[in-house]
Amino acid sequence: MATQHEFEALVVGAGGAGLMAALHCSKTVKNTAVISKLYPTRSHTGTAQGGVAAPLGNMEEDRWDWYMYDTVKGGDYLVDQDAAEVLAKESVDAVIELEHMGLPFDRTPDGKIEQRRFGGHTRNFGEAPVMRSCKAADRTGHMILQTLYQQCIKQNVKFFDEYQVIDLIIEDQVCRGAVAVEILTGEIHVFHSKATLLAVGGFGRVWSVTSNAHSLTGDTVATVLRHDLPLEDMEFFQFHPTGIYRMGVLLSEALRGEGAIFVNDKGERFMERYAPNMKDLASRDVCSRSIYLEIREGRGIGGKDYVHIDVRPETINKYKSGPGGKPVTAEHLEAALPDVFEMARIYLGVEPMKEGIPVQPTAHYAMGGVPTDLDTRVLADEQGAIVKGLYAAGECACVSVHGANRLGTNSLVDLIVFGRRGGRAMAEYVQHADLAPLPKNSEAYTLSELERIRKSNGQEKPGQIRLEMQKTMMDWVGVFREGPTIKQALDKVHELQARYQHIAIDDKGSKFNTDLLEAWELGCLLDLAEVTAYSALNRTESRGAHGREDFPKRDDVNWLKHTFAWRKNGVLSVAYKPVTITKFEPKERKY
Repeated sequence: MATQHEFEALVVGAGGAGLMAALHCSKTVKNTAVISKLYPTRSHTGTAQGGVAAPLGNMEEDRWDWYMYDTVKGGDYLVDQDAAEVLAKESVDAVIELEHMGLPFDRTPDGKIEQRRFGGHTRNFGEAPVMRSCKAADRTGHMILQTLYQQCIKQNVKFFDEYQVIDLIIEDQVCRGAVAVEILTGEIHVFHSKATLLAVGGFGRVWSVTSNAHSLTGDTVATVLRHDLPLEDMEFFQFHPTGIYRMGVLLSEALRGEGAIFVNDKGERFMERYAPNMKDLASRDVCSRSIYLEIREGRGIGGKDYVHIDVRPETINKYKSGPGGKPVTAEHLEAALPDVFEMARIYLGVEPMKEGIPVQPTAHYAMGGVPTDLDTRVLADEQGAIVKGLYAAGECACVSVHGANRLGTNSLVDLIVFGRRGGRAMAEYVQHADLAPLPKNSEAYTLSELERIRKSNGQEKPGQIRLEMQKTMMDWVGVFREGPTIKQALDKVHELQARYQHIAIDDKGSKFNTDLLEAWELGCLLDLAEVTAYSALNRTESRGAHGREDFPKRDDVNWLKHTFAWRKNGVLSVAYKPVTITKFEPKERKY
């Protein structure tokens, strides 16, 4: 028998979006709960280093419409512009709200929030870089998590830590809660609710070199797909240009915001060739492709598959000056980027003040995910039908504010802006909604699925299947893609899905059985790998993070539209939805 809980509002995931939603919902809905498979302050939001964008204009002139333009242009015009306008306008209030909650932002001498430059953020519609990123050294995400968690505790939000959601309870296009396993005991819990918001983060563990934590396996995103609901724009997965070589651990874009540059084996600042205006502050997709091209043409460091990012003060001072026009000092950089330098020293054994740091692109962020409207309500199809009582925010969601490529710092803005909108929308909904009865045996799928894996006595090892999937996706559905190799990847994923039906795990117990849960997560990853490769194969153009070498040009005539992918009767299919254009007509991206 499963243990049953009843709440008016339920949030799945305790990162920035989930906590912001829970906080704002709980201000009017006292019976609000959060389920998280991690302790909340261990959520992946805590790894976000560089900052949170808002056109405050504290350091130099800035405007919301400049910010909106950068977001639309950075997303290669696949951004829904109504969503970008919401993001740009509401970012200011959201950041100031965090400040009033006590978030310890860096300060200017006159006490305002200090801001820094970041890739793709400009003044006057692309004229030159602008200081827009609000920061707490390079620990901004960590500070957001701590601040929001404290506020949720203050509001008496109920937390269920280390519970893994296995299924959503959806019947007749109405969500009635979720089913989870308590990791410590292995017991099944049914959470009955009027409104459920998904804020479960991304799924970078599909690829072998990734900045994503071990926990980012897209479980609930795959569960949405399993309930005959669509996923949107899954072909667009961002590769961040500054992953630590081989490990994928992220070094913040704040490095380049402070003036660091990319250097190849010849000592050249090669971004001058690829983005003559923005150079090293070009958007992430441009920088990642440029690094790959340098490596492919034999200019990787020592002929290997990485380049250097040079953050030595003498290099930075050669190209720019620091705050107030003064030379940048080692002391300033150490204060601005303490975690970045610590990671370079610990993981790579290099001294950033004296030598370049080896970096390569790393799978970083999902622009696609669960489709939603501007109030985070989950869409049932490309026509805009709503799944009642189901919401999504943050990286797992696709309101399409990031389009084909997310700008740096826009992940944290997305969390606080749309997390807040989601929490308020849930609070409004539950005031008028009835608590629909649970279907009979709502925990049946969860029980049968976990028992199937536990009792399976096949010959396949989940770890081996995972490694093969990650290598396949990294090689063939990575920064560069081609039709024949994407098809190979898709065939390989289908083979791995078949082998997955014959796995065996070693731990047959119930308590803290991570062997069991990781095997279940692998099934989710395989489903997401399949829909990603399928969507990539269908999109015969290059746009943002989706780079097709056999279709190298952006095609606005045929492809200015969002991909909606379903699995129907076990077979994937796609439909399309037009991009919302309000202010900025698509034009060639120049950096």
